[in-house]
Amino acid sequence: MSKRFSFSLHATDGQARTGVIDTPRGQIRTPAFMPVGTAATVKAMLPESVRQTGADILLGNTYHLMLRPGAERVERLGGLHRFMNWDRPILTDSGGFQVMSLAGLRKLTEEGVTFASHIDGSKHHLTPERSMEIQRMLGSDIVMAFDECPALPATEEEVAKSMRLSMRWAQRSRDAFGDRPGHALFGIMQGGVTRDLREESAQALQQIGFDGYAVGGLAVGEGQEAMFGVLDYAPGFLPEDKPRYLMGVGKPDDIVGAVQRGIDMMDCVLPSRSGRTGQAWTHRGQVNIKNARHADDPRPLDENCSCPACTGYSRAYLHHVFRSQEMISGMLLTWHNLHYYQELMAGLRDAIAEGRLDAFVADFHAKRAEGDIEPV
Repeated sequence: MSKRFSFSLHATDGQARTGVIDTPRGQIRTPAFMPVGTAATVKAMLPESVRQTGADILLGNTYHLMLRPGAERVERLGGLHRFMNWDRPILTDSGGFQVMSLAGLRKLTEEGVTFASHIDGSKHHLTPERSMEIQRMLGSDIVMAFDECPALPATEEEVAKSMRLSMRWAQRSRDAFGDRPGHALFGIMQGGVTRDLREESAQALQQIGFDGYAVGGLAVGEGQEAMFGVLDYAPGFLPEDKPRYLMGVGKPDDIVGAVQRGIDMMDCVLPSRSGRTGQAWTHRGQVNIKNARHADDPRPLDENCSCPACTGYSRAYLHHVFRSQEMISGMLLTWHNLHYYQELMAGLRDAIAEGRLDAFVADFHAKRAEGDIEPV
C-alpha cells in the first residue's frame, strides 16, 4: 500500500463538518457511522448486504479476535479483509474498552493488562505493543492506540490517573506502530467529564502526533446530557484537519447531537443488537415489533424506507417471524436498522454541505416526537 491515509474537509455548518477520508481501500464519507463486526461479522448480515446499506467502513474488535480465532491465524489466512470478505476499510479498536468492561477479571499495571478470557478463563497479557502487533496482523486500515477507560462515575483523581496512564500508553502505541503507509493510527482522548483533563489529554496526543483523534471515555454511564456537555468543548481541542471519532455512540439522537458538535465518525452495536431483539429504529422513533399491535398490520415498518424489510414485508410478517424465533427476523430488522442509520448519515452529510443542518435536525426531532403510526 503506497497510498497514504488522508482527510479532506469539504464543508461546515456551525461546528458540524462533512468531508472524506481517503484510504487505499476506498473513501469514507464523513460524518460516518461504522457498523460493528465484533468477531469478523456484522451479526445477521452478509458483508455485501452491509455495503448495500451505505456503509463505507466496518469496525472489528481486537480483544475478541485475539481470543478467537486468533490474530496469528487471521494473518495466515490473508488478513481480516480477506477472512471476512470485506474489501473496504476496517477500523479495529485496541482492546481498551474490554479492559474496562472486564474489570473483575483483570490486573492492571504500568506495563499493560493481564486478564482472563471470558470464553475459557485462559490468561492473556495485553500491552500497547501487543495491541499494535495484533492490529497489524489483522491488517486493519485504521488502528486505535491502546488505552484504559474508567467507568463513570469515577472521582476526578481516578480519571486523571487513568488518563495519564493512557497518554503514556499512547506514546508507546505510536512507537510500536511505526511508519505503515496506507494505514492510520488514531490516538484516544480521555479525561471523563472534566474539561481541564480533556484539554491536557488532547495536548498530549497532539505532541505525540496521530493520523486521527478519538474522543473516548463517553457513553460509559454518564448520560446524554453529560456526554453532550463534554462534546460542547472536547472536539475543539483537537486538530481541525484530522478526523474526530466518538467511540461507542450510539442512539440516533446521540449521533445527531454529536455531529452538531463536530464529530466525524461513530460506531455502535445498537442497530444490529436491536434488530436481533425485535427493536427497529424508524423516522418516527423506536418500534418494538414483538408487540401484539403489529400482529394484523399489513403496513410496512417504515413507509419512508427502501430497505428489504420495508419494501417486501409487512409489520404482521415481521411480528410473526420474531415471535416464531425465525432467523429471518434478525436478518430483516438488522438490515433495516443499518439502512436507517446510513440514511441518517447521508442526510446529515447533505444538510451540512447545503448549509441547512438546523432545519434537518428540527425535522428529525419533530418526526420522532410524533411517535409511531397509529394501530390499524
